[in-house]
Amino acid sequence: MPDRQFEAILARLDRIAEELTRLNRSQETGEGFNLVARELRNLNESLNALAYAALGQSPASVRRRTG
Repeated sequence: MPDRQFEAILARLDRIAEELTRLNRSQETGEGFNLVARELRNLNESLNALAYAALGQSPASVRRRTG
């Protein structure tokens, strides 16, 4: 394989590696947002339960989907 072709292939592989790094970073960020959203949902449910308890009422029972 001529040096010129080899250099072109190496350059292309470097660009692919950079893109994979960027995609991995984006995925990790998305997973972090999902975790934060889940924790905020749990916190909201807890705060609602506390508010109802402070008022001496019970919350309306709502069946939530799991998953």
